[in-house]
Amino acid sequence: MPTMGIKCSSYPKYLVMKQKCFCLLLIFTVYSLVDPVFFRILEGLIPMEKCHLSKGFKMKPGNHADNHLDYWTRTDVQTCTKWNAPIIWDGTFNAEAYDEMYKKRNIVIGLTVFAVGNYLDMFLEHFLLSADEHFMPGFRVIYYVFVDDLAKLRRISVKLSGRGVLRDVAVERQIRWQDNSMLRMKLIKDLIETRVKNEADYIFCFDVDQHFSGRFGTEALGDSVALLHAWFYRRPRFLYTYETDPQSTAYMQSRGDFYYHAAVFGGTWQSVRRLTEACHRGILQDKQRKVEARWHDESHLNKYFWLHKPSKILSPEYCWDPAIGWRTDIHIFRLQWVKKQYGASRQVV
Repeated sequence: MPTMGIKCSSYPKYLVMKQKCFCLLLIFTVYSLVDPVFFRILEGLIPMEKCHLSKGFKMKPGNHADNHLDYWTRTDVQTCTKWNAPIIWDGTFNAEAYDEMYKKRNIVIGLTVFAVGNYLDMFLEHFLLSADEHFMPGFRVIYYVFVDDLAKLRRISVKLSGRGVLRDVAVERQIRWQDNSMLRMKLIKDLIETRVKNEADYIFCFDVDQHFSGRFGTEALGDSVALLHAWFYRRPRFLYTYETDPQSTAYMQSRGDFYYHAAVFGGTWQSVRRLTEACHRGILQDKQRKVEARWHDESHLNKYFWLHKPSKILSPEYCWDPAIGWRTDIHIFRLQWVKKQYGASRQVV
């Protein structure tokens, strides 16, 4: 006779599935009945996938620091992907091992940030001063700062410690803030081709309306680096805000792996050049079709990372929004969003 119950071997999987379904049902049942803060607390209870790698697995040949990552020390979060890329969380890496390895290579890290219009006045100084303290400590850094007012940037630059080299890049402010956001893909691509490839080994690209508050170090370096979006990393995939317009080159519907935040991305200059070139090309094609992706350059970035898997992913502690509230899995704030003031920051004058 056929077995009526659940096989013993599949019972643990059944319990996990049951737990996930229960959490989802609970969250969406109360979503319309409670305030957003309580909803975010419940959202934080949704279990994440677990790393499938066996102990002793080596990510790279030789004695690369990535081979010393401890994927199993954090059982509360996902620490690797299906394509064997690490997801960097506090407690999974040895900072000294990473610093020692990269110091032997005598690397230079570039950082790009855009500050035009009110974004320059409101956010740039805090961003740069905090980067001077926490971004890649102990290493040579070049800040490539895109601004529409060089005089204001020079007044900020005198306050820096001198650890990093500042390169100013003059840009024109666009009428629409959306165009400022999307234009940066082209400008970063052009900058890499003309300057970065001759000066830096790695390049990271940041939004300016945030500040560093903890180590953002060499453990974040990789060939192609993406960031888990703080507002989506525990949500089910069907809630991700991928592009849904089939006319857009960023169209994904719901086929992605994670939802990535465009506020931070990086890697080798070669990898970032390919990413920005592809995103810029997609944005241009959308303009020709008279469509615009829902989340602009972030939508195109998510499409790119779906087609070209990142080699390393940063956890939300590398770009956290305090408005989300307390989460048990966030042990340290390495980079934090500044409270959004869109009415002022996006104002066109």
